[in-house]
Amino acid sequence: MIELVTAAAAAVPLAAGWSWHALQLRRRITDARRDPLTGLATRAEFEERAAASLLQGPRVVMVLDLDGFKQINDALGHAAGDEVIRIVGRRLAAWADQHGGIVARLGGDEFAAVLPVLSYADLDWTMDGLGEQLTVPAVFEDCEVPVGFSAGVVWSHPRQVPNPGLAGWLRRADEAMYLAKRSGGGWHLAVGPDPALPTVNGRRKGRRGSSGVAA
Repeated sequence: MIELVTAAAAAVPLAAGWSWHALQLRRRITDARRDPLTGLATRAEFEERAAASLLQGPRVVMVLDLDGFKQINDALGHAAGDEVIRIVGRRLAAWADQHGGIVARLGGDEFAAVLPVLSYADLDWTMDGLGEQLTVPAVFEDCEVPVGFSAGVVWSHPRQVPNPGLAGWLRRADEAMYLAKRSGGGWHLAVGPDPALPTVNGRRKGRRGSSGVAA
């Protein structure tokens, strides 16, 4: 009996050690799948969950880029730019949660989202609601910073033929985002899966990284 008690007592620190290491491992895995600045999903996490979501019914795929972000960094510094990114991330997360979607920061001031939208009519008020939430000025050190965005969206369906998959829909949404930015911001709808703009190195011509130079 004494031997059993002694063995059990010796096992307690060992079990506690393994539990601590398991907890740390889970935290590292979670951190690796989250953007450190916004807490949003990273590209890898987003692609995995978004691809599964696209198989479940009608979805809207969105690519969004902030307007005038370079000017914010130049005028107020990178700390202000980071704060704007954090605020936009929180607003996008709240909007996506409201609609049962997933949103990610792809890098820099670029974001992507996939969310259920049953019809084009629903798309109007969904995107208008995003615009109302997103364009409230951000506050940095008691200074109001305007927030503008350009977003491209495309409506997908799992029975779409041909179906380009997540990568193809993101490319179409990126094209629509480019057109929205050229038109002064807001959001623009791409119709259908077929690319409308020339491609260089598999990416929209004129997009960062399409020239063969690292973005």
